[in-house]
Amino acid sequence: MDLFSRSWTALRTTVAALRDEDFARPSGCAGWLVRDLVCHLIIDAQDVLITLVTPAETEPTRDAVTYWNVAGTPPNGDDPLDALIVRLAAAYEEPWLLRFHLDDVGSAAGRAAELAYPALRVSTRDEVLTAGDYLSAYVLEWTLHHLDLVAHLPDVAGPGTEALARSREMLEKIAGAAFPASFSDEDALLVGTGRRVPTDEEKTGLGELATKLPLVLG
Repeated sequence: MDLFSRSWTALRTTVAALRDEDFARPSGCAGWLVRDLVCHLIIDAQDVLITLVTPAETEPTRDAVTYWNVAGTPPNGDDPLDALIVRLAAAYEEPWLLRFHLDDVGSAAGRAAELAYPALRVSTRDEVLTAGDYLSAYVLEWTLHHLDLVAHLPDVAGPGTEALARSREMLEKIAGAAFPASFSDEDALLVGTGRRVPTDEEKTGLGELATKLPLVLG
């Protein structure tokens, strides 16, 4: 849960430091500008707040790894919610409004996470998890989106090494196989989730794991 807070704080701090013109740059999410991604992060923060105040009485049905629904096809922008995000982001008009809303809702989500009891059972997407597992799953979400944020902003700091390592570990559990040691944590995440096409050399090194990729997490 501490890593949730550190990775979330790092992501919000990076957004807060972006220049206005950066919001119009492409992000690592296909079809989304940086402003669209930041708008998505606001929705994510709202989801965290909602989930942490939605207690459940039944036994957990998912954990930090099985939380994710895995598909093999990257989104193409046709999903209604994806399309809504783009329209909503454009409605903000000014980057400072996006920064303000993310800081406002994001800070609240961060405080709620710090106050959450790890063993508390919470409900989201018709599944039950402990709060600790739910927040651990979001370390992967924050880390991937931090990589998306800086994909075309080479001078902007990416996620921390601890978050990258933990996210790689979770992705390997989802895949049921380890990435080659020659892959950096960042490369494992980018290639593993279809954010980057592997080189021929990387594909050879992946072996049978290459047939399982990409792991599109939703």
